[in-house]
Amino acid sequence: MFYRLLCLFSLLFFADALLAQEVTFNSDIAPIIHKNCTPCHRSGEAAPFELITYNDVAKRASFIKEVVTTGYMPPWKPDPHYTEFANERKLSAADINLIRKWVDAKAPEGKGKAPKPPVFIAGTQYNRKPDLVLSIDKPYLVKGDNQERFLVFKIPFELADSMNVEAIEFVSSNKQTIHHANFAFHPVEEDIDIKTPAPFVNLTEDSRTNYDQYLPFKKKMTYYGGWIPGTTYESYPKDMGWVMPKRGVVLLTIHYAPIAKDDDNLSSINVFFKKTPIKRPVKVISIGSGGIGEKEIDPFFFIPAGQVKTFKVKVTTPVMDQSLMYVWPHMHLLGKSFRAYAVTPTGDTIKLVSIPDWDFRWQEIYRFKNLVKIPEKSVLIVEGTYDNTANNPDNPNNPPKMVFSSGDMKSTDEMMTLLMVFLPYQPGDETLEL
Repeated sequence: MFYRLLCLFSLLFFADALLAQEVTFNSDIAPIIHKNCTPCHRSGEAAPFELITYNDVAKRASFIKEVVTTGYMPPWKPDPHYTEFANERKLSAADINLIRKWVDAKAPEGKGKAPKPPVFIAGTQYNRKPDLVLSIDKPYLVKGDNQERFLVFKIPFELADSMNVEAIEFVSSNKQTIHHANFAFHPVEEDIDIKTPAPFVNLTEDSRTNYDQYLPFKKKMTYYGGWIPGTTYESYPKDMGWVMPKRGVVLLTIHYAPIAKDDDNLSSINVFFKKTPIKRPVKVISIGSGGIGEKEIDPFFFIPAGQVKTFKVKVTTPVMDQSLMYVWPHMHLLGKSFRAYAVTPTGDTIKLVSIPDWDFRWQEIYRFKNLVKIPEKSVLIVEGTYDNTANNPDNPNNPPKMVFSSGDMKSTDEMMTLLMVFLPYQPGDETLEL
């Protein structure tokens, strides 16, 4: 009798232990989803469906297990063994194991209420409402005729005073219709009318001479930014940033991708101001196609049909030590791998970014954990490999055609570009956490 009671007690204890170890949505999975998935998988963002509630997640449980196990999601392309970044979006091995256990156990919801999802602010991925929203004049009708279009929108602004910028962000009613967007902030003198010229210029279907009306605005440029698929926002910590002029024009260039259905697209730039002074202004530079060193790309930048080809560009830094904050690689659909590094005058190599498996759909502004010192007279090296064969499933041409880089930057053309956000070096920058 005693032996039976002992066995029963052991079974009950073992069952309680198993129950305590059960992985449930409410206790284990919801925090992982809300932190790593919900920011993009919610209304108004680029992801195709929501991942917020238990039902949202449970009905796609097997799919979620597959994409996190293979590393396809969350999307993060840089090689972590080459360089680590502050905004890394990778799940830990423990998180992946929890998701696998949960799905294998038939995705139990668990007892009690699920944790409340994080509170997001509509229209932004930043942590607060923008102080200024610079929108195009009215929604632009993108025709669903599978044709690419390049438009430049003029957005005038007049503020009470110049403002210190903490962050900027490109937003759109439908980012899936956009190949990329660039925006430049231009200060404009009081004697130049910033409102009268046309609100946009269509560079694809109208005469390009129409763009000449914007030339008076381009005498100076305060800052330059942009958006490509996968990008979130650009922000500046501590006493860093740049000063937005009191009066001027933003020239927003949007490359609309070919689409099959009409879309009324409304795009804007969110600007976030800081009250603290900017003691260290940041700058941005572009290396490679469309930027410094474009003519020095070696070999000459064209990719014959049926070939896999690698290119390289070298640029020497100016006579001043620099502190590098962010890097932003860019290629198009033929991109296979991307790497950038610096070689110092003493021969040391500074690893910047390596993307061994390029994917046009997932690009980002990669933020270093600490400022990276680039000594003066260092050589910045950018390398890109392209696959223009029929084996590349993303090749826009079937059969493959010769591809080169043109000023239009069409999706069927190619680019090899590295944007860098930097500031003059100060002693101790290497220890500053971003």
